Amino acid sequence: MTTPFLSVQDLKVHFPTADGIVKATDGLSFTLEKGKTLGIVGESGSGKSVSSSAILGLHRGTSAIVSGSILLDGVDLLSIGDEEMRRKRGSEIAMIFQDPLSAMHPYYTVGNQIAEAYRVHHSVSKKAARTRTIEMLDRVGIPQPNRRVDDYPHQFSGGMRQRAMIAMALINNPSLLIADEPTTALDVTVQAQILDLLQDLQRDFDAAVMIITHDLGVVAEMADDVLVMYAGRAVEYGATKELLTHPEMPYTWGLLSSVPDVTGDTSAKLVPIPGNPPSLLDPPRGCAFEPRCAHRDKVPGNLCRTTLPDLVPGTRYEGHLKRCHLTNPDAVYETEVLPEIAPDLVENR
Repeated sequence: MTTPFLSVQDLKVHFPTADGIVKATDGLSFTLEKGKTLGIVGESGSGKSVSSSAILGLHRGTSAIVSGSILLDGVDLLSIGDEEMRRKRGSEIAMIFQDPLSAMHPYYTVGNQIAEAYRVHHSVSKKAARTRTIEMLDRVGIPQPNRRVDDYPHQFSGGMRQRAMIAMALINNPSLLIADEPTTALDVTVQAQILDLLQDLQRDFDAAVMIITHDLGVVAEMADDVLVMYAGRAVEYGATKELLTHPEMPYTWGLLSSVPDVTGDTSAKLVPIPGNPPSLLDPPRGCAFEPRCAHRDKVPGNLCRTTLPDLVPGTRYEGHLKRCHLTNPDAVYETEVLPEIAPDLVENR
């Protein structure tokens, strides 16, 4: 059995506040192989971006309390020193942020910022770094890269800024690429172009990719496996096709039901998940989704309210994990939930 390239085990990221401890991530575990893509989905505040920031070591020097282990190619990123972490960040691990306009400095040219990311990790001249920058801008589809390399971020369109951010992230050939909402605020056509670009570049660089999103369409298009997060914990995990066609956790059912069906009745209303996520200052004692779950009464003994369910193997296929007390989720899914699920998400998987 091969050792996974990235292994996150029992990751906890807690933030002390005046009101108490915010458990932003509370016992998260997952693995990722090189050349594969993991999609992490969930509502805002579920712990997606906090977890990725922990992998990048961005909580160092803050009040955050981080524990567990993050093994990257056998090295625990939580136990190495700050200087070694800085060397890995940008060279072995890179991130594409969701807002390229705010992520790039407005007073420096796009080319200077990308070249700086290269020179930090390579002892090369400014001329050599500029040449490498132009090559990467061309690789990500920026037209006339010899000229646009001297433009400022505000002179790029939203899609071009995102391409420039991808060029910056990949200029050092990282082994792990984290994309945090990479298509947010882009129109649909540009979104498709960016996703196609990421898939092409992943094949070229053989990188492991984590894509963080709330868009299940992006997950269906890109991810090999899916991790569903809720209230700082993983609530379901599995291969993309199987998880989207036969989910076993009511929160995942809610996410799928809330996606518009472009082939269905245009007058039909969306099916939202009622209520709000719980406070991470004082999470429920039992299942965090219990207050919003329409199926909690199918579990005897008030178990959902009193006992936190473990992340256990699902019933249909190998490698599928779920955090739910329902003993026969397939029966509920087939009879009550499936008619509400948008089919276009999975038709091409």
